[in-house]
Amino acid sequence: MAAAYPSRLILRPTLNLHRNSKSPFSPQTLISHSLLKPFFFSSLISHSSSPILSPTPNPSFSLNSIAARSGGISPSIVETPTKIDVNPPKGTRDFPPDDMRLRTWLFQNFREVSQLFAFEEVDYPVLESEALFVRKAGEEIKDQLYCFEDRGNRRVALRPELTPSLARLVIQKGKSLSLPIKWFAIGQCWRYERMTRGRRREHYQWNMDIIGVPEVMAEAELLSAIITFFKRIGITAADVGFKVSSRKVLQDVLRSYNVPEDLFASVCIIIDKMGKIPLEEIKRELSSTGMSDQSIEELLVVLSMKSLTELEEKLGTAGQAVSELKQLFSLAEKFGYSEWIEFDASVVRGLAYYTGIVFEGFDRERKLRAICGGGRYDRLLSTFGGDDLPACGFGFGDAVIIELLKEKNLLPKVDLNIENIVCSLDPELQGAAALVASTLRSKGQGVDLVLESKPLKWFALLTVTPYIACLKFFSGVPGVFN
Repeated sequence: MAAAYPSRLILRPTLNLHRNSKSPFSPQTLISHSLLKPFFFSSLISHSSSPILSPTPNPSFSLNSIAARSGGISPSIVETPTKIDVNPPKGTRDFPPDDMRLRTWLFQNFREVSQLFAFEEVDYPVLESEALFVRKAGEEIKDQLYCFEDRGNRRVALRPELTPSLARLVIQKGKSLSLPIKWFAIGQCWRYERMTRGRRREHYQWNMDIIGVPEVMAEAELLSAIITFFKRIGITAADVGFKVSSRKVLQDVLRSYNVPEDLFASVCIIIDKMGKIPLEEIKRELSSTGMSDQSIEELLVVLSMKSLTELEEKLGTAGQAVSELKQLFSLAEKFGYSEWIEFDASVVRGLAYYTGIVFEGFDRERKLRAICGGGRYDRLLSTFGGDDLPACGFGFGDAVIIELLKEKNLLPKVDLNIENIVCSLDPELQGAAALVASTLRSKGQGVDLVLESKPLKWFALLTVTPYIACLKFFSGVPGVFN
């Protein structure tokens, strides 16, 4: 079967289509002229019997390969332009100026709060090794990775979260780091997941992490930082609360029913689905792990508890879970945010690496998904081959908080900040306008230099109120009018 060819080719208009001693259709001729002109491929066939452009059964033939062998550029193919989809890929966003100003405002609040608490900013690659995020079986995040094999045959992924990258960097730096470490990051994360309000496939996340402090004081400090942020942007305890529990509560219950330790992570992932799927489905998934009906019922009773007093009566006072939670609530009173937090035994968080206290921020009207979440992860480093260090942290996404601010009519109007506008009212004064703009900028003032001459009435249409310098000849002398 003859190879298929496109109906039109781009060739040079000065190309001689008459036969001469050198075939006009040789690769050298095709790429040697400066201008292009389209005409039908069938015309080429009718004007030449050259084997270069004649139909051939060789599937590897192409003008691109001819040009490549001759050291030239490939001739282009003329096709009818197809309008591309101008929307960003599903689940992602553009940030035009208005949205970018809002994002900058949000990130600036993240940074200022982190710096108030003496945290240092770090960042990591958006592209990481896939192995960094593939941990224990059953984690939802494994099925949400944007992952692929690069040209070096390495499995890589766009990061779905920041904490594993933090762990990698801590292991890399090793003993050169002075403990405790107090780091924060604001980075873009990617997850291929079902989109809902406040949930996208691409989002930015604010993380604060403390490495090297085993005491509950670290978790109390992190909660204080988040609540400080909320207060700065106008969110109150009437709008937002925190559910607090401990993975150790779950451990104590499972241990009392002789549930194997290796099932713990899988059970946590199932429990994290409570409120998202029917209770009967939760029971079926727990049963599939090998848990007995009695242990499942007992576990669900504990997970329904909403007070530490109930929990203490059930588990006693000897375990770490109760004592650590009581200490956290005591510290919350000292920090002054006790009205923001409440005990909820069903909170376990969906990631396998959490080991102790965990918490989630939620809107009290229950219209949105979790605003933020975090907890203790003392054994994360060893899963990557490092030496474990006590650690805790949180992640706070940008999408849900914006939805909450909209819901509460607290979304700020972030206007473009222009200190000065400089404009020439006469074309001959554009150089003078440039001089004025440069002088102001050298003194640290922002200047919008109007790049075209404008009539004076143009300034009446401005919606901003900066200092305006209009340059115009007055009695033969350039003048500046305020």
